[in-house]
Amino acid sequence: MAGHSKWANIQHRKGRQDAARSKLFSKFSKEITVAAKMGDPDPEKNPRLRLAVKEAKAQSMPKDNIERAIKKATGGEGDEYEEIRYEGYGPGGVAVIVEAMTDNRNRTASNVRSTFAKQGGSLGETGSVAFMFERKGEVTYPPEAGDADSMLMAAIEAGAEDVESSEDGHTIWCADTDLNEVSGALEAELGESESARLVWRPTTTTELDLEGMQKLMRLVEALEDDDDVQRVTTNFEASDEVMEQLAAE
Repeated sequence: MAGHSKWANIQHRKGRQDAARSKLFSKFSKEITVAAKMGDPDPEKNPRLRLAVKEAKAQSMPKDNIERAIKKATGGEGDEYEEIRYEGYGPGGVAVIVEAMTDNRNRTASNVRSTFAKQGGSLGETGSVAFMFERKGEVTYPPEAGDADSMLMAAIEAGAEDVESSEDGHTIWCADTDLNEVSGALEAELGESESARLVWRPTTTTELDLEGMQKLMRLVEALEDDDDVQRVTTNFEASDEVMEQLAAE
């Protein structure tokens, strides 16, 4: 999975996240409202809502926006959304999983298929690429949270399965069903994490050169610009040299 954290940093430096902040908040609001509708409106009693609120806060979403999204659910407001997963291939044969939340399945499917086609990819059937990923819980901490050894020990004590430490920070993996418990135990030991969420973790990766990464970035950004798309995950791998070239553009 080389290059994934660097790609996130590149997007941030290029102002991508800032430019899309209002769109990002809209996606968080949708997830928070759906989570609150499906369970208890109290984040402490609703693991999915707790994680949604945490991720929103990590991206500096205002408290008022978060509370408004929860009130929509408790007040019976807001549209009824359906969660859908799309799978396909991007440039260079990279596997792509698109998680969407929509009130119009036909519109979303059409938009996602069109985006794949325009950006050199192809939309596949459900299950066409999911076998190359596993559903996991992911908790991240900044570099200053501790050294690799101390983070590994804390993760083991919390019941996690794996830890990846680099100059960009620490990523702790656990079973998807253990995320709420593991993230809580880690926070008791290490303090507030940067994020805690369910993700698709690649088990098989596809390496790309600079041209492939440029094309893939355009595909992912186009998909993320769709209001119905919540998250896009790929299984790309790229060398440090390629990522440095991408960052320098």
